[in-house]
Amino acid sequence: MQRLPAGLKRDRVRDVLLDLIADKEPGTAIPSERDLSRELGVSRPTLRAAIDGLVRQGMLVREHGRGTFTGRRKVTQPLAAGDDSFHAPAAEGNWLSRILEFDSAPATARLAHRLQVSPADPVLRVVRLRLVDDEPMAIERIHLPHRLVESLRPDDMVSGSFYRFLRTRFGIDVRRATQSIEPTVTDETEAELLGVPQHAPALLIERTAREAGGRVVEFTRSIYRGDRYRITSELHFDDTSG
Repeated sequence: MQRLPAGLKRDRVRDVLLDLIADKEPGTAIPSERDLSRELGVSRPTLRAAIDGLVRQGMLVREHGRGTFTGRRKVTQPLAAGDDSFHAPAAEGNWLSRILEFDSAPATARLAHRLQVSPADPVLRVVRLRLVDDEPMAIERIHLPHRLVESLRPDDMVSGSFYRFLRTRFGIDVRRATQSIEPTVTDETEAELLGVPQHAPALLIERTAREAGGRVVEFTRSIYRGDRYRITSELHFDDTSG
């Protein structure tokens, strides 16, 4: 049998480890490196490299003097598009917000372009720390044309669906949004707020939301923890799909 390169051997060990922890509750201990290397028939360095990779991804957690344990599950956000309405299924967990900033100022040139307002128009800027089951998950920096939400208060943005609130309180019916998602790392402030190391992997999500008529009502820039959050999409193909 052809000898596998170290990288491929490590990938196979990783797959076995993923199967091992797939159905385990967070915080469950896995067998020792000695036992696993003997059971899998691989060297300790190869096994350790595979475990290191899963630790970096947050799927395993090492505790000095105690062993290695399964990590916390990632919060999953499915994406779906409805035929006749703006629809984003709720993410898992109990979401609340802690308001960090709430003030109004003239739009900068960049924000004026994003929100399609005059640079002199006031823009409400809200920064909130998003918590899932009391654990920091994301930092949202929300920008809204102030004239659309003049009576909005910080307490209005602590819980519940913000888009539903805009519709019922202000008659703003968000129907579509353009969203971009890209990898990034946390800076010093973001890391402190999210409770992760500086330069930890994260997701940068930018979203521009519009009413049915096309008027822009919101621009948001968010940082989500890369170790605790993932986004899934359901794809549909027709006869012309490649």
